[in-house]
Amino acid sequence: MSTVPGESSALSPAAFLIRGLAVGLVAGLIAFVVAFALGEPQVDDAIGLEEAAAAHLTPDEVAAEEAAADEDGMVEISRENQKSWGLLTGMLAVGAALGGLASLAAAAVLGRLGGLSARGSTALVGLLGFVAIALVPFAKYPATPPAVGSGDTIGGRTASYFGLLLVSVLAVIAVVVLANRLLARLDGWTAALIGAAAYLVVVTVAGYLLPSVNELGDFPADTLWYFRRASLVTLASLWAAIGVGLTVLVGRMYDRFAADVARRELAASL
Repeated sequence: MSTVPGESSALSPAAFLIRGLAVGLVAGLIAFVVAFALGEPQVDDAIGLEEAAAAHLTPDEVAAEEAAADEDGMVEISRENQKSWGLLTGMLAVGAALGGLASLAAAAVLGRLGGLSARGSTALVGLLGFVAIALVPFAKYPATPPAVGSGDTIGGRTASYFGLLLVSVLAVIAVVVLANRLLARLDGWTAALIGAAAYLVVVTVAGYLLPSVNELGDFPADTLWYFRRASLVTLASLWAAIGVGLTVLVGRMYDRFAADVARRELAASL
């Protein structure tokens, strides 16, 4: 489809980004509702277990924890604020950030993934974003509630998680490029399967090389399972809202752009 100067601005990165931020905020609100309904009751249970365990601490251990809590820069936030405004603010910020990134990725791949339409390529970006950013890191390092894990290892656990996240994101970008190049010699399904297999190999090797975390202690298995299930459902709802919302908005934007180009071409031919 040919264009005239100035028409491409309708599909500019800024146009994608505005829609991505808007969709991300809505997705963050949806994820907040899911997390509040499904995850926060499990967090309350975990905090109750943590407080019960604290009742058996020695005076020296209590003094050490109080000293750590009184360190400079430590601000105590009530549990009610944590589970309401704090959770909402965090979800909105994460949703907007992920929505913005997904929209820019959708803009980058538009028209560059074989015969996929604007809606198809945007939906693919949402799916790959969920797999690379949420699902794969969660599979190796699932979310843990309070009272699980040692404070002494939190730095190492965080570094390992973000290390796997980085590998996963870079790998999915690389395999999309690989699959797109294979389209010149193979059909779309074969290229996609080769790309998916390459991605699985890379993240499996990375997950095997990165250290495992086993610090559950005697934490109740059912509470842990319910918390992790709620965490995964929250992530899925966030990415589903981003993927669906962005696909709808980008599809409509592209339809308007295509209709405008068609009108201009028709007028120029008269």
